[in-house]
Amino acid sequence: MTVTHNEALSRYEMKTESGLALAVYRQQGDSRVFSHTEVPPADEGKGYASSLVKAALDDTRRHGFRIVPACSFVVAYVRRHPEYRD
Repeated sequence: MTVTHNEALSRYEMKTESGLALAVYRQQGDSRVFSHTEVPPADEGKGYASSLVKAALDDTRRHGFRIVPACSFVVAYVRRHPEYRD
């Protein structure tokens, strides 16, 4: 699955079998605050959210921004992957 960065809408997107998965953020200075993650209900439990969030966090790092998890899924992901903790 390919993850794209939709800067105009401040979100990362991934097309899934059933629709569009999203990782929404808001830019605050040198930080991206990840506020919402969504996967189509039919695609839950297939690992799409983890793949999407990993790609979003990797891209955030590549651009030199800090990661601020505000969504429960991103909080849990960062807990499991301490390399993303800021």
